[in-house]
Amino acid sequence: MVIAVALTAVAACDAAPGRGAAPPVAATPHITWGTCPESAEGAGRDPRLTCGTVEVPLDYRNPGGGMIEVAVSKLPAAKSPDRRGVLLLNPGGPALPGLDTPGAVAPTLPPPVLAAYDLIGFDPRGVRHSTPQSCGLGDPTLTGIFPFPAADGSITANVDHARADAERCAANEELRHFTTANTARDMDRIRVALGEEKISYWGQSYGTYLGTVYASLFPDRADRVILESNVDPTKVWADATDNWGKAMSERFPDAAGVAAAQHAALGLGRTAEEVTRTYLALADRLDRVPAPVPGSSLALTGSVLRTVTYSLLLHNETLPVLARFWKAAVALANGTLTEADGQVLHQVFAAPPPTPGVPVDNQATMFLALTCGDAPWSDDVDEYARRTAEDRAAWPLTAGMPANIRACAFWPEPVEEPVRVTDQGPRNTLILQNRRDNATPWEDGLGLYQALGERAAFVGADNGGHYVYNQGSKCVDEATVTFLTTGRLPDSKVDCTDVAPR
Repeated sequence: MVIAVALTAVAACDAAPGRGAAPPVAATPHITWGTCPESAEGAGRDPRLTCGTVEVPLDYRNPGGGMIEVAVSKLPAAKSPDRRGVLLLNPGGPALPGLDTPGAVAPTLPPPVLAAYDLIGFDPRGVRHSTPQSCGLGDPTLTGIFPFPAADGSITANVDHARADAERCAANEELRHFTTANTARDMDRIRVALGEEKISYWGQSYGTYLGTVYASLFPDRADRVILESNVDPTKVWADATDNWGKAMSERFPDAAGVAAAQHAALGLGRTAEEVTRTYLALADRLDRVPAPVPGSSLALTGSVLRTVTYSLLLHNETLPVLARFWKAAVALANGTLTEADGQVLHQVFAAPPPTPGVPVDNQATMFLALTCGDAPWSDDVDEYARRTAEDRAAWPLTAGMPANIRACAFWPEPVEEPVRVTDQGPRNTLILQNRRDNATPWEDGLGLYQALGERAAFVGADNGGHYVYNQGSKCVDEATVTFLTTGRLPDSKVDCTDVAPR
């Protein structure tokens, strides 16, 4: 899960809610293509994109009831007799918008792929331009969604915060219908509106779970499916962070090594081990004495330090920025901040411009709606406290956060059972997974591979970070392009070791 977020039997085909295709709806969906909704100030957009909306039921169990709109975009295939169909794209999250994803992905794809597929993006239901939802959350940041225990390990304040968030969201009764299963059903309405018998799909992070749910609900309508940086469908969602502590311990040395190589400039340590000790001491210090950030209302706490670290570990290209951030954080705590350090802090903490008409807490609201509403969670506060203490002791870098209580502990019961993901179905799925991914760990990619069995092929890369394709491995990229253009999957598990050092 990326949020940056960032997370099983025969796939049935009957019309029972939660067990297969949704009940038929009265009107056949269609899309009228035109200009795209206004984006945030300064945000780029591919000028070739056109946009429209698809009307879908709020509640597929009551298809004649209320309707909502889902925003869809299209980047047409290059003119060619080799067009195969459409490739739906989802960037994950949960709850990341996808309307501009075709424009972001197109430059990474070779001409044969761009000739074969219209690239289709969409904002999932409830997200950004697709009937955006809000709970009025007081803290919609990552530290609000993924809280850390107090400096002494207590989760009492986290319990109060989680309960308050759940109560705010419970006031929006319609939010219970904004689930992954219903998002997958929306995808099939998009398919119909596009006039396609089948859709190909490329999902990243949370989008891998959305893709497996779609292929489970509609196995005969999924053409070629790519799942990149994967969620284990057997862990949705209460156990989805079980491997985060281990994954952080495996990914962190990549950044610590970058910092150690610049010890003369940064002063964080001459080895990755020394940098790690510096970091842990700094986090503990900031837990106890937060450092105000000059020129802002922010204070750098241990939780904020860890959250920024988690986010910048997602990309190899941001590791140098992370190393400079650690140096600036030490200087801030010591009262020796330089102008250059201040510029780094400004770069890291600069808030993205708002999107017109979209609530500030939209992504956080929809993250909770999906992760809390897809499957049940325990409400045993004492159990959360015990597990958090154990996790905190086992994995110092994540300090108990992965096991900590969240709003889901106080969420209403889901409206349906989780969709079952099994090894029954066509062999049409390519799984791409990095070995050192702190958001969707290696073990979770293997968990998805085991769940899908012969339906899928697995390509693993000896790389760090949250993305696999177009990250320096010719082996990965060739397997991906070959599958999209020919449908051929590797016969056996592939280990790509050709990632160029960064």
